Amino acid sequence: MLTSSATLVLSSDAVEATVRHHGLDQTLALLVDRLEEAMVRHDSARTVTPARSGFNYERPHPGLVEWMPIHELGRDITIKVVGYHPKNPATFGLPTIVSTISAYDTATGHLSCLMDGVLPTALRTAAATVIATRRFARPDSRTLGLIGCGAQAVAHVHALSRYYDFDRILVHDVSEPAARSLRERCAAFGAAQPEVCDPAEILRESDILLTATSVDVGGGPLFGDLPHRPHLHVNAIGSDFPGKTELPLSLLRRAYVCPDFRPQAVIEGECQRLQPEEIGDDIVAVCQDPKAYAHLRNRLTVYDSTGWSLQDQVALRLFAELAGELGLGEYLEIENTGGAANNPYEFLGADIAPVPVLTVETTRPA
Repeated sequence: MLTSSATLVLSSDAVEATVRHHGLDQTLALLVDRLEEAMVRHDSARTVTPARSGFNYERPHPGLVEWMPIHELGRDITIKVVGYHPKNPATFGLPTIVSTISAYDTATGHLSCLMDGVLPTALRTAAATVIATRRFARPDSRTLGLIGCGAQAVAHVHALSRYYDFDRILVHDVSEPAARSLRERCAAFGAAQPEVCDPAEILRESDILLTATSVDVGGGPLFGDLPHRPHLHVNAIGSDFPGKTELPLSLLRRAYVCPDFRPQAVIEGECQRLQPEEIGDDIVAVCQDPKAYAHLRNRLTVYDSTGWSLQDQVALRLFAELAGELGLGEYLEIENTGGAANNPYEFLGADIAPVPVLTVETTRPA
C-alpha cells in the first residue's frame, strides 16, 4: 500500500527500461524540449540555485564528491550527488562519473524520489548542449569535432546527430584506444563514422566542436590557438573545477562566451579565467530572447558547460513521470515516520526494559 511517506526509487534498471520503452531518440527529444521550456520559463525570483560544493581528495585515488542543489520555492528541492573519479574506468571498470539524484518535499522534508544519475547525467548534459548549439551554431553545420572520447562523447555524438546532418565526425583523445573505439560505441544509433584526427585538423575543419576531457588541474589548454572556421561553435564540457580548463585563453577572449550557470562557471568553468566584461549572457537569457543572439551564428562562440542543477531537476521529473506511466520503480519506506511524532522509541512498545532510577544518599554536614 502506497503512503505519503513512501519514496519512489528509480534504479538503473528502471531508468534503462524507461529509455528502452520510449526509445533513445524520443527520450532525448523529450528531455531537450522539457529543458528548453524550463529555461524559457526560468524565474530567478522563484528558484534558489547555490553553486555546487563538495570534497576533493588525492587518496586512495584522485577524485571528488560534490552536491548540486536547486530549490523551486513552494514545490521541492532537488539535489544531485556526483562522484568524479577519472581512474574509475581503468582501475575499477566503472564510469568516470557516478551519481544519484533526489527530490525532497519542502512542506515536510520528505525524500520523495531517489534516482540513478549516471545515464540521466549523460543525457541531460547532451540535451543542454543541443539547446546551446542550436542557438549559436549555423544550421547548415556539417562537421562535428570531438576532443575527448569518453562517455560524454557517445551521448553527444548521438544527441547532436539527431539535430544536425553531419558528413564528418572528427575525433581525438590522448588515449588512442578510446579514440578508435568510439566508432563501435556509436554504431547503435547510425551517426556518421568517427574519424581519428589530430587537433589541428579538427579545429581547421569543424563547424561544431566538443571538448569533453578529464584534463588535470593546470593541465590545459588541450591545444594551441589553432586556425579555425570563423563561425566555429565550441561546447566546452570538461572544465568543472578551479584550475581545470580546456581552451586557450586567447581563443576565449575572441569568442562570445555563454555560461550555463554563471555563478558556478566563474569559479569552475572556462569563465574562471575571464574578466566579468569578457563573459556574455547565460543560456537562460539566450533561450528567453533567441532573436537577440541570432547574429552570433556567424562568429566564434563558446558554451561554457559546467553542469547546472536545473538540468538534473528536469531529468528527474521527466524520468519519474515516464517510469510512473509504465509502473516502473519501487516505493520504499526509507524514512522512519510511522511512529509518534514526539517519541522515536515508540516502535519498542512494551518490550522496552525500564530504566532503573539511580538514587544517591546525601548527609547534611554537621
